[in-house]
Amino acid sequence: MLTDAATRVYAEKLDENDPLNAYASLFYKEKQTVYVDGNSLGLLSTLAEEATLAILESWKRYGIDGWTEGEHPWFTLSESLASQMAPLLGAHRDEVMVTGSTTSNLHQLLATFYKPDSTRTKIVADELNFPTDLYALDAQVRLHQLDPQDHLQLIKSRDGHTLAEEDILAAMTDDVAVVILSSVLYRSGQVLDMARLTKAAHERGILIGFDLCHSIGSLPHSLSKDDVDFAFWCSYKHLNGGPGSVGGLFVNRRFHSERPGLAGWFGSDKEKQFDLATSFTKAAGAGAYQMGTPHVLSLAPLIGSLELFSEVGIENIRRKSLQLTDYMLTLLSEFPETRQFKVMNPRSHRERGAHVYLEHPEAARICKALKAQHVIPDFRAPSGIRMAPVALYNSFVDVWACVRTLAWIMREETYKNFDNERGVIA
Repeated sequence: MLTDAATRVYAEKLDENDPLNAYASLFYKEKQTVYVDGNSLGLLSTLAEEATLAILESWKRYGIDGWTEGEHPWFTLSESLASQMAPLLGAHRDEVMVTGSTTSNLHQLLATFYKPDSTRTKIVADELNFPTDLYALDAQVRLHQLDPQDHLQLIKSRDGHTLAEEDILAAMTDDVAVVILSSVLYRSGQVLDMARLTKAAHERGILIGFDLCHSIGSLPHSLSKDDVDFAFWCSYKHLNGGPGSVGGLFVNRRFHSERPGLAGWFGSDKEKQFDLATSFTKAAGAGAYQMGTPHVLSLAPLIGSLELFSEVGIENIRRKSLQLTDYMLTLLSEFPETRQFKVMNPRSHRERGAHVYLEHPEAARICKALKAQHVIPDFRAPSGIRMAPVALYNSFVDVWACVRTLAWIMREETYKNFDNERGVIA
Protein backbone atom coordinates (compact mmCIF):
# COMPACT_ATOMS: atom_id res chain seq x y z
CA MET A 1 0.00 0.00 0.00
CA LEU A 2 1.49 3.31 -1.10
CA THR A 3 1.66 6.19 1.37
CA ASP A 4 1.01 9.88 0.68
CA ALA A 5 4.74 10.33 -0.03
CA ALA A 6 4.25 8.43 -3.30
CA THR A 7 1.73 10.94 -4.67
CA ARG A 8 2.34 13.90 -6.93
CA VAL A 9 0.37 16.11 -4.53
CA TYR A 10 2.89 15.37 -1.77
CA ALA A 11 5.80 16.25 -4.09
CA GLU A 12 4.08 19.47 -5.13
CA LYS A 13 3.74 20.51 -1.49
CA LEU A 14 7.46 19.92 -0.98
CA ASP A 15 8.14 22.19 -3.96
CA GLU A 16 5.86 24.89 -2.58
CA ASN A 17 7.96 24.97 0.60
CA ASP A 18 11.30 24.88 -1.22
CA PRO A 19 13.13 28.26 -1.04
CA LEU A 20 15.30 27.31 -4.05
CA ASN A 21 12.45 26.23 -6.31
CA ALA A 22 12.40 29.47 -8.32
CA TYR A 23 16.01 29.04 -9.50
CA ALA A 24 14.99 26.19 -11.82
CA SER A 25 13.50 28.80 -14.17
CA LEU A 26 17.03 30.06 -14.86
CA PHE A 27 18.01 26.76 -16.53
CA TYR A 28 17.19 25.42 -19.97
CA LYS A 29 15.16 22.24 -19.47
CA GLU A 30 13.30 20.32 -22.14
CA LYS A 31 9.58 20.26 -21.44
CA GLN A 32 8.26 16.92 -20.17
CA THR A 33 11.86 15.76 -19.59
CA VAL A 34 13.30 14.90 -16.19
CA TYR A 35 17.07 15.45 -16.21
CA VAL A 36 18.87 13.62 -13.40
CA ASP A 37 22.33 13.44 -14.96
CA GLY A 38 23.78 16.66 -13.56
CA ASN A 39 26.65 14.71 -12.01
CA SER A 40 27.86 14.00 -15.56
CA LEU A 41 26.98 17.31 -17.22
CA GLY A 42 25.12 20.17 -15.61
CA LEU A 43 22.46 22.10 -17.52
CA LEU A 44 22.92 25.49 -19.15
CA SER A 45 21.67 28.48 -17.18
CA THR A 46 20.61 31.80 -18.66
CA LEU A 47 23.35 33.45 -16.60
CA ALA A 48 26.01 31.21 -18.13
CA GLU A 49 24.58 31.83 -21.58
CA GLU A 50 24.60 35.61 -21.11
CA ALA A 51 28.17 35.55 -19.82
CA THR A 52 29.33 33.51 -22.82
CA LEU A 53 27.62 35.90 -25.22
CA ALA A 54 29.22 38.82 -23.40
CA ILE A 55 32.69 37.33 -23.87
CA LEU A 56 31.96 36.74 -27.56
CA GLU A 57 30.84 40.36 -27.81
CA SER A 58 34.10 41.54 -26.23
CA TRP A 59 36.03 39.54 -28.84
CA LYS A 60 33.85 41.07 -31.56
CA ARG A 61 34.27 44.61 -30.20
CA TYR A 62 37.82 44.74 -28.91
CA GLY A 63 39.76 42.11 -30.83
CA ILE A 64 43.11 41.63 -29.14
CA ASP A 65 42.38 44.45 -26.71
CA GLY A 66 39.85 42.14 -25.07
CA TRP A 67 42.77 40.88 -23.01
CA THR A 68 42.70 44.14 -21.05
CA GLU A 69 39.39 45.86 -21.97
CA GLY A 70 35.72 45.19 -21.27
CA GLU A 71 33.81 44.05 -18.19
CA HIS A 72 35.76 40.80 -17.91
CA PRO A 73 39.32 41.30 -19.26
CA TRP A 74 40.65 37.96 -20.41
CA PHE A 75 44.15 38.43 -19.01
CA THR A 76 42.93 38.20 -15.41
CA LEU A 77 39.72 36.22 -15.98
CA SER A 78 41.10 33.02 -14.41
CA GLU A 79 42.13 34.93 -11.29
CA SER A 80 38.75 36.67 -11.11
CA LEU A 81 36.89 33.36 -11.33
CA ALA A 82 39.19 31.84 -8.72
CA SER A 83 38.04 34.54 -6.30
CA GLN A 84 34.42 33.51 -6.93
CA MET A 85 35.21 29.81 -6.64
CA ALA A 86 37.31 29.94 -3.44
CA PRO A 87 34.29 30.18 -1.06
CA LEU A 88 32.91 26.92 -2.49
CA LEU A 89 36.16 25.28 -1.43
CA GLY A 90 36.63 26.87 1.97
CA ALA A 91 39.94 28.16 0.64
CA HIS A 92 41.95 31.36 0.64
CA ARG A 93 41.69 33.21 -2.63
CA ASP A 94 45.39 32.81 -3.45
CA GLU A 95 45.18 29.02 -2.99
CA VAL A 96 42.75 28.54 -5.90
CA MET A 97 43.19 28.80 -9.66
CA VAL A 98 40.70 28.16 -12.46
CA THR A 99 42.79 26.45 -15.10
CA GLY A 100 43.33 23.24 -17.04
CA SER A 101 41.30 20.06 -16.74
CA THR A 102 41.03 17.31 -14.15
CA THR A 103 43.77 15.27 -15.78
CA SER A 104 46.16 18.07 -16.74
CA ASN A 105 45.88 19.56 -13.25
CA LEU A 106 46.58 16.20 -11.63
CA HIS A 107 49.67 15.81 -13.80
CA GLN A 108 50.77 19.33 -12.84
CA LEU A 109 50.31 18.68 -9.12
CA LEU A 110 52.06 15.31 -9.17
CA ALA A 111 54.92 16.78 -11.21
CA THR A 112 55.28 19.23 -8.32
CA PHE A 113 54.64 17.12 -5.24
CA TYR A 114 55.52 13.53 -6.13
CA LYS A 115 59.23 13.34 -5.38
CA PRO A 116 60.16 9.72 -4.68
CA ASP A 117 63.34 9.29 -2.66
CA SER A 118 65.23 6.40 -1.12
CA THR A 119 62.48 5.67 1.41
CA ARG A 120 59.20 7.08 0.10
CA THR A 121 58.33 6.03 -3.45
CA LYS A 122 54.70 4.94 -3.44
CA ILE A 123 51.55 6.69 -4.55
CA VAL A 124 48.44 5.38 -2.81
CA ALA A 125 45.05 5.63 -4.51
CA ASP A 126 42.03 3.32 -4.65
CA GLU A 127 40.59 0.86 -7.14
CA LEU A 128 37.27 2.76 -7.27
CA ASN A 129 38.83 5.99 -8.51
CA PHE A 130 37.81 7.39 -11.89
CA PRO A 131 40.14 5.84 -14.52
CA THR A 132 41.63 9.12 -15.76
CA ASP A 133 43.19 9.66 -12.33
CA LEU A 134 44.62 6.14 -12.32
CA TYR A 135 46.06 6.58 -15.81
CA ALA A 136 47.77 9.80 -14.70
CA LEU A 137 49.17 8.18 -11.55
CA ASP A 138 50.52 5.26 -13.56
CA ALA A 139 52.17 7.68 -16.00
CA GLN A 140 53.76 9.76 -13.24
CA VAL A 141 55.26 6.68 -11.59
CA ARG A 142 56.71 5.59 -14.94
CA LEU A 143 58.20 9.06 -15.51
CA HIS A 144 60.35 8.39 -12.43
CA GLN A 145 61.52 5.11 -13.99
CA LEU A 146 59.54 3.13 -11.41
CA ASP A 147 57.23 0.16 -11.92
CA PRO A 148 53.57 0.91 -11.11
CA GLN A 149 53.15 -2.71 -9.99
CA ASP A 150 55.45 -1.93 -7.07
CA HIS A 151 55.00 1.80 -6.53
CA LEU A 152 51.31 2.48 -7.26
CA GLN A 153 49.19 0.93 -4.52
CA LEU A 154 45.43 0.74 -5.01
CA ILE A 155 43.29 0.29 -1.91
CA LYS A 156 40.76 -2.50 -2.34
CA SER A 157 37.06 -2.01 -1.72
CA ARG A 158 35.44 -4.52 0.62
CA ASP A 159 32.09 -4.40 -1.18
CA GLY A 160 32.98 -3.16 -4.65
CA HIS A 161 31.25 0.19 -4.06
CA THR A 162 32.66 1.98 -1.03
CA LEU A 163 35.94 2.39 0.81
CA ALA A 164 36.59 1.66 4.47
CA GLU A 165 38.54 4.60 5.84
CA GLU A 166 40.39 2.20 8.13
CA ASP A 167 41.80 0.52 5.00
CA ILE A 168 42.95 3.90 3.70
CA LEU A 169 44.68 4.64 7.00
CA ALA A 170 46.31 1.21 7.00
CA ALA A 171 47.77 1.93 3.54
CA MET A 172 49.57 5.05 4.82
CA THR A 173 52.86 3.29 5.50
CA ASP A 174 56.43 4.60 5.74
CA ASP A 175 57.12 4.03 2.03
CA VAL A 176 54.26 6.25 0.81
CA ALA A 177 55.05 9.67 -0.66
CA VAL A 178 51.59 10.83 -1.81
CA VAL A 179 47.96 9.78 -1.36
CA ILE A 180 45.37 10.69 -4.04
CA LEU A 181 41.69 10.14 -3.23
CA SER A 182 38.29 11.36 -4.39
CA SER A 183 36.30 13.52 -2.01
CA VAL A 184 33.16 11.81 -3.35
CA LEU A 185 33.39 8.45 -5.11
CA TYR A 186 32.04 8.81 -8.63
CA ARG A 187 30.02 5.58 -8.63
CA SER A 188 28.55 5.13 -5.18
CA GLY A 189 28.61 8.78 -4.14
CA GLN A 190 30.38 7.95 -0.87
CA VAL A 191 31.78 11.05 0.86
CA LEU A 192 35.20 10.59 2.44
CA ASP A 193 36.22 12.41 5.62
CA MET A 194 38.90 14.68 4.16
CA ALA A 195 39.78 16.28 7.49
CA ARG A 196 40.38 12.93 9.16
CA LEU A 197 42.38 11.49 6.26
CA THR A 198 44.48 14.64 5.86
CA LYS A 199 45.34 14.71 9.56
CA ALA A 200 46.34 11.05 9.46
CA ALA A 201 48.49 11.52 6.35
CA HIS A 202 50.34 14.46 7.88
CA GLU A 203 50.97 12.56 11.11
CA ARG A 204 52.74 9.97 8.96
CA GLY A 205 54.73 12.50 6.90
CA ILE A 206 52.65 11.91 3.74
CA LEU A 207 51.25 14.48 1.32
CA ILE A 208 47.57 14.10 0.37
CA GLY A 209 45.53 15.45 -2.52
CA PHE A 210 41.86 15.12 -3.46
CA ASP A 211 39.85 14.89 -6.66
CA LEU A 212 36.80 17.12 -6.05
CA CYS A 213 34.98 16.48 -9.34
CA HIS A 214 31.87 15.09 -7.63
CA SER A 215 31.83 17.39 -4.63
CA ILE A 216 32.52 20.91 -5.88
CA GLY A 217 29.21 22.68 -6.35
CA SER A 218 27.26 20.00 -4.49
CA LEU A 219 28.62 20.14 -0.95
CA PRO A 220 30.71 22.53 1.17
CA HIS A 221 34.46 22.16 1.64
CA SER A 222 36.98 23.45 4.17
CA LEU A 223 40.28 22.82 2.38
CA SER A 224 42.27 25.53 4.15
CA LYS A 225 40.97 24.69 7.62
CA ASP A 226 41.53 20.97 7.04
CA ASP A 227 45.07 21.75 5.81
CA VAL A 228 44.65 19.70 2.61
CA ASP A 229 47.87 19.82 0.58
CA PHE A 230 46.35 20.09 -2.89
CA ALA A 231 43.19 19.35 -4.87
CA PHE A 232 41.86 19.43 -8.43
CA TRP A 233 38.45 19.31 -10.14
CA CYS A 234 36.35 19.80 -13.25
CA SER A 235 33.58 22.38 -13.64
CA TYR A 236 31.05 20.81 -16.01
CA LYS A 237 29.16 18.69 -13.48
CA HIS A 238 27.59 20.42 -10.47
CA LEU A 239 29.16 23.79 -11.38
CA ASN A 240 27.25 23.81 -14.69
CA GLY A 241 30.16 25.26 -16.63
CA GLY A 242 29.36 23.43 -19.86
CA PRO A 243 31.02 20.59 -21.81
CA GLY A 244 34.79 20.84 -21.53
CA SER A 245 34.69 23.90 -19.31
CA VAL A 246 37.91 24.85 -17.56
CA GLY A 247 38.74 23.01 -14.33
CA GLY A 248 40.63 24.16 -11.27
CA LEU A 249 43.21 23.40 -8.63
CA PHE A 250 44.02 24.21 -5.02
CA VAL A 251 47.51 24.50 -3.55
CA ASN A 252 47.89 25.07 0.18
CA ARG A 253 49.68 28.31 1.13
CA ARG A 254 52.38 26.22 2.78
CA PHE A 255 53.66 25.37 -0.69
CA HIS A 256 53.49 28.73 -2.40
CA SER A 257 57.25 29.02 -2.39
CA GLU A 258 57.48 25.79 -4.41
CA ARG A 259 58.23 25.99 -8.11
CA PRO A 260 55.50 24.27 -10.18
CA GLY A 261 56.61 21.01 -11.72
CA LEU A 262 55.30 22.06 -15.13
CA ALA A 263 55.99 25.71 -15.86
CA GLY A 264 54.26 27.78 -18.52
CA TRP A 265 54.05 31.46 -19.32
CA PHE A 266 50.61 32.02 -17.78
CA GLY A 267 52.03 30.86 -14.47
CA SER A 268 54.25 33.94 -14.53
CA ASP A 269 54.01 36.95 -12.26
CA LYS A 270 51.46 39.07 -14.12
CA GLU A 271 53.64 42.17 -13.86
CA LYS A 272 56.53 40.39 -15.57
CA GLN A 273 54.77 38.01 -17.97
CA PHE A 274 55.06 40.24 -21.00
CA ASP A 275 58.70 41.02 -20.32
CA LEU A 276 59.09 37.73 -22.19
CA ALA A 277 62.26 36.92 -20.26
CA THR A 278 63.94 33.58 -20.83
CA SER A 279 63.80 32.79 -17.09
CA PHE A 280 60.52 32.04 -15.30
CA THR A 281 59.28 34.39 -12.55
CA LYS A 282 56.35 32.53 -11.04
CA ALA A 283 53.16 34.06 -9.71
CA ALA A 284 52.90 34.29 -5.93
CA GLY A 285 50.08 31.80 -5.28
CA ALA A 286 48.18 29.01 -7.02
CA GLY A 287 48.29 31.10 -10.20
CA ALA A 288 51.83 29.80 -10.69
CA TYR A 289 50.35 26.41 -11.62
CA GLN A 290 48.76 27.73 -14.82
CA MET A 291 50.53 26.72 -18.00
CA GLY A 292 49.33 27.85 -21.42
CA THR A 293 47.01 30.63 -22.52
CA PRO A 294 43.60 30.26 -20.81
CA HIS A 295 40.67 28.92 -22.82
CA VAL A 296 38.62 32.10 -22.57
CA LEU A 297 35.50 30.79 -24.32
CA SER A 298 35.45 27.77 -22.00
CA LEU A 299 35.90 30.03 -18.98
CA ALA A 300 33.02 32.30 -19.98
CA PRO A 301 30.04 30.20 -18.74
CA LEU A 302 31.59 30.03 -15.28
CA ILE A 303 31.18 33.79 -14.89
CA GLY A 304 27.41 33.38 -14.80
CA SER A 305 27.38 29.99 -13.11
CA LEU A 306 29.50 31.10 -10.16
CA GLU A 307 27.42 34.25 -9.78
CA LEU A 308 24.45 31.97 -9.11
CA PHE A 309 26.37 29.94 -6.53
CA SER A 310 27.38 33.13 -4.75
CA GLU A 311 23.74 34.19 -4.55
CA VAL A 312 22.27 30.86 -3.43
CA GLY A 313 25.02 29.66 -1.07
CA ILE A 314 26.58 26.20 -1.03
CA GLU A 315 25.11 25.33 2.38
CA ASN A 316 21.59 25.87 1.00
CA ILE A 317 22.42 23.80 -2.07
CA ARG A 318 23.69 20.95 0.09
CA ARG A 319 20.59 21.07 2.28
CA LYS A 320 18.21 20.75 -0.65
CA SER A 321 20.40 18.13 -2.34
CA LEU A 322 20.09 15.87 0.68
CA GLN A 323 16.33 16.47 0.81
CA LEU A 324 16.01 15.48 -2.85
CA THR A 325 18.01 12.28 -2.47
CA ASP A 326 16.21 11.47 0.80
CA TYR A 327 12.91 11.73 -1.08
CA MET A 328 14.22 9.61 -3.95
CA LEU A 329 15.32 6.88 -1.54
CA THR A 330 11.92 7.01 0.18
CA LEU A 331 10.11 6.60 -3.14
CA LEU A 332 12.34 3.72 -4.20
CA SER A 333 11.15 1.85 -1.12
CA GLU A 334 7.50 2.86 -1.72
CA PHE A 335 6.89 1.35 -5.14
CA PRO A 336 6.98 -2.48 -5.12
CA GLU A 337 8.60 -2.54 -8.57
CA THR A 338 11.60 -0.46 -7.51
CA ARG A 339 12.40 -2.49 -4.41
CA GLN A 340 14.21 -4.96 -6.64
CA PHE A 341 17.00 -2.42 -7.18
CA LYS A 342 19.98 -2.54 -4.85
CA VAL A 343 20.74 0.89 -3.40
CA MET A 344 24.53 0.99 -3.25
CA ASN A 345 25.17 4.55 -2.07
CA PRO A 346 25.60 5.33 1.63
CA ARG A 347 22.41 6.28 3.47
CA SER A 348 23.79 8.67 6.08
CA HIS A 349 23.99 12.38 5.25
CA ARG A 350 27.63 12.55 6.31
CA GLU A 351 28.65 9.86 3.84
CA ARG A 352 26.26 10.53 0.95
CA GLY A 353 27.08 12.80 -1.96
CA ALA A 354 24.59 14.29 -4.42
CA HIS A 355 23.39 11.21 -6.31
CA VAL A 356 21.65 7.89 -5.77
CA TYR A 357 23.36 4.78 -7.13
CA LEU A 358 21.31 1.70 -8.02
CA GLU A 359 22.36 -1.69 -9.29
CA HIS A 360 20.36 -4.07 -11.46
CA PRO A 361 21.47 -6.79 -13.92
CA GLU A 362 19.46 -5.08 -16.67
CA ALA A 363 20.77 -1.59 -15.93
CA ALA A 364 21.85 -0.69 -19.47
CA ARG A 365 18.49 -1.47 -21.04
CA ILE A 366 16.62 0.11 -18.11
CA CYS A 367 18.50 3.38 -18.73
CA LYS A 368 17.51 3.22 -22.40
CA ALA A 369 13.89 2.63 -21.39
CA LEU A 370 14.06 5.63 -19.04
CA LYS A 371 15.39 7.85 -21.82
CA ALA A 372 12.58 6.67 -24.09
CA GLN A 373 10.22 8.02 -21.42
CA HIS A 374 12.14 11.33 -21.24
CA VAL A 375 13.96 10.59 -17.98
CA ILE A 376 17.72 11.14 -18.35
CA PRO A 377 19.83 9.03 -15.92
CA ASP A 378 23.44 7.86 -16.16
CA PHE A 379 24.54 4.26 -16.81
CA ARG A 380 27.77 2.92 -15.35
CA ALA A 381 29.00 -0.46 -16.54
CA PRO A 382 28.39 -3.18 -15.81
CA SER A 383 25.12 -2.77 -13.88
CA GLY A 384 24.90 0.70 -12.31
CA ILE A 385 22.37 3.52 -12.63
CA ARG A 386 23.24 6.94 -11.22
CA MET A 387 20.49 9.50 -10.65
CA ALA A 388 21.46 12.98 -9.51
CA PRO A 389 18.64 15.40 -8.71
CA VAL A 390 20.39 18.79 -8.67
CA ALA A 391 19.32 21.38 -6.12
CA LEU A 392 19.45 24.36 -8.48
CA TYR A 393 17.17 22.98 -11.19
CA ASN A 394 15.47 19.74 -10.11
CA SER A 395 12.21 19.71 -8.18
CA PHE A 396 10.61 17.19 -5.86
CA VAL A 397 8.06 16.56 -8.62
CA ASP A 398 11.02 15.68 -10.87
CA VAL A 399 12.12 13.10 -8.32
CA TRP A 400 8.60 11.72 -8.04
CA ALA A 401 8.25 11.50 -11.84
CA CYS A 402 11.66 9.82 -12.15
CA VAL A 403 10.91 7.03 -9.66
CA ARG A 404 7.30 6.64 -10.81
CA THR A 405 8.53 6.19 -14.40
CA LEU A 406 11.12 3.68 -13.25
CA ALA A 407 8.41 1.72 -11.44
CA TRP A 408 6.21 1.77 -14.56
CA ILE A 409 9.07 0.50 -16.74
CA MET A 410 9.72 -2.39 -14.38
CA ARG A 411 6.03 -3.24 -14.03
CA GLU A 412 5.38 -3.17 -17.79
CA GLU A 413 8.82 -4.63 -18.59
CA THR A 414 9.33 -2.12 -21.38
CA TYR A 415 13.09 -2.35 -20.82
CA LYS A 416 12.96 -5.71 -22.61
CA ASN A 417 12.48 -3.78 -25.86
CA PHE A 418 16.12 -2.64 -25.64
CA ASP A 419 19.43 -4.50 -25.65
CA ASN A 420 21.45 -4.66 -22.46
CA GLU A 421 24.58 -3.07 -23.92
CA ARG A 422 25.94 0.40 -23.20
CA GLY A 423 26.17 3.05 -25.88
CA VAL A 424 29.47 4.49 -27.08
CA ILE A 425 29.18 7.14 -24.37
CA ALA A 426 27.78 6.02 -21.02
